[in-house]
Amino acid sequence: MADNREQENTSISASFLLNKSSAFMSDSAIRVDAVSKKFRRGRDPGYGRLSEVLQSLLFRSRSQAEDNFELRSDDEFWALQDLSFEVQQGEVFGIIGRNGAGKSTLLKILSRITRPTKGQICTRGRVGSLLEVGTGFHPELTGRENVYLNGSILGMSRREIAAKFDEIAAFAEVEQFLDTPVKRYSSGMYTRLAFSVAAHLEPEILIIDEVLAVGDAAFQKKCFGKMQQVAHAGRTVLFVSHNMSAVKQICTHGLLLERGEQKVLGSIDDVTSYYLRAQQLAGAAEVRWPAGEEGPGNELVQLLGVRVYQAGTARETIDISLPTVLEIEFLPRQPDLKLYPAFWLRDGDGNPVFASMTAPGLNAEQDKWFGKPLPQQPVRSRCIIPAGLLNNVNYRLSAIINRHPRDMILCEQDLVTFEASHTPTGDSYAARQWFGVVRPQLAWSTEVLPND
Repeated sequence: MADNREQENTSISASFLLNKSSAFMSDSAIRVDAVSKKFRRGRDPGYGRLSEVLQSLLFRSRSQAEDNFELRSDDEFWALQDLSFEVQQGEVFGIIGRNGAGKSTLLKILSRITRPTKGQICTRGRVGSLLEVGTGFHPELTGRENVYLNGSILGMSRREIAAKFDEIAAFAEVEQFLDTPVKRYSSGMYTRLAFSVAAHLEPEILIIDEVLAVGDAAFQKKCFGKMQQVAHAGRTVLFVSHNMSAVKQICTHGLLLERGEQKVLGSIDDVTSYYLRAQQLAGAAEVRWPAGEEGPGNELVQLLGVRVYQAGTARETIDISLPTVLEIEFLPRQPDLKLYPAFWLRDGDGNPVFASMTAPGLNAEQDKWFGKPLPQQPVRSRCIIPAGLLNNVNYRLSAIINRHPRDMILCEQDLVTFEASHTPTGDSYAARQWFGVVRPQLAWSTEVLPND
């Protein structure tokens, strides 16, 4: 049965996949050969109806029309250019790069959501993928119905899906909501169920995008363990993340993309080391999208800018003896939305430092707009890192917008990078880099105790 499904899977994709028998080395699960992808600027096809999801997955008329549309466009750009690599069976392969490097486009091609403009790919076996929230599930269907839909797309029988169903629900921790339409799920609930479906329906290739950042730390740890378990069972995992510690922990080889081009391909240590060095050299304390240039966003909110500054000036090197301001600007796209901006701070290796948002329990002051509907006009939020908290290390800042304190709707990672240092003084202790990602100035006192 599995062999028949695999043959059917290959024939569906024959319009752009290489013939499996001639393309693969003996242990290859994925082969990408001179793949490029062209888009028209400002065009987002979206996937609103169930029929569109199925058509995109099966490469029917919608994908062909999309390709023809792209080739006719006068305002085009190449999201990917001439990528060639192989991933071995049973390997956990990392794909890294800055925002806009082409990572998600590559995963959509490998997941059969879109087609390459040039080049060929070949995959061995069924592909399960977890991309951005909103892809793969139909919002009007319940969690239960979406589980069966995804299993059917993978070629599984209803009996096979039913045998896995309880395990899927338990892993996702959404048993009480399985008969609720997924459009009512929070982003965290959606992600937990989507990952569980992708991992437990036993595809030969599992593709995971940065969407796992939506989950809490405990669930992320559980997901990493599951990905390693999948690889140990001889299946293949492709993993995209900005967290270099996680990438190095679970991946053996990887690919660094830069502006759609293949920059480094090799061992995961070589790939991540190059990326981190490049990040430090290309540090920027401010990123903005001018009027008329659309920044990251969706139907609910658009990001306008993020910066790190001291004394009113954006700085790539900040003095840790002074307060540091983190600032985010955004535009609500619907009336009366309650939005909650937040920041994630990581060190240069991707290790979490802290997260902060406007919620009262995480805010040293009361934000007058917390919990209130926002007008449809630009909004600026600031938070202040007190003096004497950061260490002498490099930091990376990610911008988050939540619709509810636990429901993330926008996450743009590593938008801003900066270095923290201490202005030289007579105090040699203060000028050092100390253990850890922060070095808070705490109140110490010492006393001499009497002899007994």
